[in-house]
Amino acid sequence: MNEPLRNIVVLGGGSAGWLVAGLLAAEHGDTLRITLVESSDVPTIGVGEGTWPSMRDTLRRIGLDETEFIRRCQVSFKQGSRFDGWARGGAGEAGDRYYHPFMLPVGHGDAELVQAWLALQPQRPFADIVSPSVQVCEAGRAPKQVQTPPFGAVANYAYHFDAGLFGQLLREHAVQQLGVRHVVDHVDAVLSHDSGPRAGDIAALRTRAHGDLGADLFIDCSGLQARLIGQHFGVALKSEREVLFNDAALAVQVPYASPDVPLAPVTIATAWAKGWLWDIGLPHRRGVGCVFSRAHASEDEARAALQAYLDATGAPAERPVPRPIRYDPGYRQQFWVRNCVAIGLSSGFIEPLEASALALVELSVQRLCEELPMTHATLPAVARRYNDDFSYRWARVIDFLKLHYALTQRDDSDYWRAHRDTASWPERLRELLPQWRLRAPARHDFGRNDEVFPSASYQYVLYGMGFRPDTRPPSADKLQAAQACFDEAARLARRFIPALPGHRSLIDHLHAQSPAR
Repeated sequence: MNEPLRNIVVLGGGSAGWLVAGLLAAEHGDTLRITLVESSDVPTIGVGEGTWPSMRDTLRRIGLDETEFIRRCQVSFKQGSRFDGWARGGAGEAGDRYYHPFMLPVGHGDAELVQAWLALQPQRPFADIVSPSVQVCEAGRAPKQVQTPPFGAVANYAYHFDAGLFGQLLREHAVQQLGVRHVVDHVDAVLSHDSGPRAGDIAALRTRAHGDLGADLFIDCSGLQARLIGQHFGVALKSEREVLFNDAALAVQVPYASPDVPLAPVTIATAWAKGWLWDIGLPHRRGVGCVFSRAHASEDEARAALQAYLDATGAPAERPVPRPIRYDPGYRQQFWVRNCVAIGLSSGFIEPLEASALALVELSVQRLCEELPMTHATLPAVARRYNDDFSYRWARVIDFLKLHYALTQRDDSDYWRAHRDTASWPERLRELLPQWRLRAPARHDFGRNDEVFPSASYQYVLYGMGFRPDTRPPSADKLQAAQACFDEAARLARRFIPALPGHRSLIDHLHAQSPAR
């Protein structure tokens, strides 16, 4: 029981499985043997095509070359998200658009930006005056220059990519460069220790062609089927259907009308009467989908909304048939049981495309890396802390996503009216929103140094959705300090826009540097 863990088996590939295997191998490959087993006939959802800026550090840590990644995975740069029609309805309505940029407000945490914004420029969107990122995005600029070093940034950025190609690149790199053993086989049974101090632990996965794959620790990256955490250990989902109503989506990939169409530098989320639509621009095509609640809309209604959006945004008339996706929004009551930890969709699924899902994968495997070396004797204590921490993190994701819906003024369907009902709000959100009526969200509202979302993210959404706190104007010196921050944000925007290349222009340049393999 006191021997350190030596063998880890990851069940399932895709982005989650190969990120886990790759990071573990990069950080602990000298002391651990890592095996990833996946079936050749299990499809992936393949709509998680957006990340957070943290992915830049993750890719650097596993030793991937950024330019190769961009070329091989059809990558575009993501500088944040744009929300159309969420506050009042009608995406074309003047002013019903806001951004959540990845750049923090200039002076965030040091100046009283919200109070000064309300006192000086309340008619302008909050994000527009506190960050240069909105102007950079509106101008269609890339977040970096040709000469900017790999993973370096002028404006903070993440990625959009083809999820299938990303999984392939991660697999190739993990196997060829990091020494991960790759087993393609079907798992027929999960074997347990019958006796001794490890009774009840997983002993091995029985495969059809490779026999029994034993390990000290098993990581369940088997997606929605949750082969280990759900099917074997019987850990149920904590349903969030009463908070986040969406439980279905239609997804489609469509080409551009012409190859020189501007490449969106943000994820675009457009509200419709009974849900919302995503639009992610990759260099060669768009990934578009319609998210909805089956309690409020039929699949035919969602299909009609998707087709209307595609028509309005210039998609060619010849289109693939949208692929239906159904899911139960929620997360596991426990993520780590005995010698098994669930990461990725096996640990929970909230909404298609939600980039926080991949961020939680990154946080999960980083936590594993920090906990190593472990022994079987220390696993129970590690598991308890892990379960506490990630239950907290998933709950904060729920809070943050609900904020996008709860503040809507839309009154065009039961779907939006139900989201406004405080009975559907998480308890923490019900407590904080009255406080935020009196002041801006602050660091002390969030109890951990490694919060999933900083207070600035809450500010971008709150004020983008039309929420206005009843705050007193700051003193003259604080007003002046905040105005200096607004001026600096404007100065940065004026400097960045002419100096940064167009988004598609930079992507084309990176593809032309050398041929993709």
